[in-house]
Amino acid sequence: MNPPTGIKLFVDAHVFDSEFQGTRTFIKGIYTALAGQPGLTIYMAAFDIDNLRKNFPDQNNIVFIKYKSASGFRRLISDIPAIIRKYDIQYAHFQYITPLFKNCRFITTTHDVIFNEYPAEFSLTYRLVKNLLYRVSALRSDIVTTVSAYSRKSIRKYLKVTSKEIHVVPNGVGDTFFEPYNKTVSKDFIAGKYGFEKFILYVSRIEPRKNHSLLVKAYLELELYRQGYYLVMLGHQSIRVRELDEIMAGLPENIKHFINIKSDVGDADLLEFYRAAALFVYPSKAEGFGIPPLEAAALKTPVLCSNTSAMSDFNFFGEDLVNPLDYEAFKIKMLNAINRPHDEAYLQHLSDTVRHEYNWTRSARKLFETMLEDKKH
Repeated sequence: MNPPTGIKLFVDAHVFDSEFQGTRTFIKGIYTALAGQPGLTIYMAAFDIDNLRKNFPDQNNIVFIKYKSASGFRRLISDIPAIIRKYDIQYAHFQYITPLFKNCRFITTTHDVIFNEYPAEFSLTYRLVKNLLYRVSALRSDIVTTVSAYSRKSIRKYLKVTSKEIHVVPNGVGDTFFEPYNKTVSKDFIAGKYGFEKFILYVSRIEPRKNHSLLVKAYLELELYRQGYYLVMLGHQSIRVRELDEIMAGLPENIKHFINIKSDVGDADLLEFYRAAALFVYPSKAEGFGIPPLEAAALKTPVLCSNTSAMSDFNFFGEDLVNPLDYEAFKIKMLNAINRPHDEAYLQHLSDTVRHEYNWTRSARKLFETMLEDKKH
């Protein structure tokens, strides 16, 4: 990318200690691409250091540091400032929230402020605390980044961060999703291990804005189980969705059997789910970016994707973009997507488009060059 620079960069990677979320994908993608950059030493910290090593294998310029505890309070108050002093860190990169004490230059990535756009789906306390912490962290930072033009606009509007430049460093799709594979083998694997021979897939944390209820209702009204399709939703529950719980509780067992929610699927099996799915559906009402539909498209799996918030940028999906707030239109498009033959050449075109538009090497270069420019001043 550039000649050696001698930068010591700290990365708070505590998200690898907990449930899977998009910030983990961001850190893994960016720093896998930056590993090996001449003159850059990355100091990456988490409590579960074994999981860090597993996610960043064979990286000679990454130093793994174990936090003294899993406590977020202790991490922000004492652990991080002490690490920065010990290793003479020049830049420290955080997701959303910075430590109390500042003893180097801060980079903060604020992925989204969706809770301001759908306030009814988040408690008042949650919104007040997040707005305060996110705003203060952004204002204290020397470099502020986000993942989409949509999120940049929202951050300026809701956090009132107007005095700083907000750099867009997009998410990407990892090389694994572009590797050749045999779809029949993947289908056989999922059928043998999980029992799903034909299925519609949704990958996302469970919370109200993710719109699982809409997908389940459409699936039931279209009676897709009569065609032998299972509905598989993979992700941890972050916020309880009462409507989803009520729908599931009211179903007879012979239909409930076809709807599966799983939170314990590892990365290798997740990849096979993506590959084997008959259709990937992403009905989320709001995202700061939205990686899963791009991962599915990279694997040449047919995708039906929401067209709201940052996902409106995914115009290459064409007719397979849909407004998730229009239930009848969503049902029609979902049924069409399931029943129509899929054009392999078109699916390859989508995969090629994703590879070109969203790659971690380009995003890592943008972040690194932003640091270099800041270092000059």
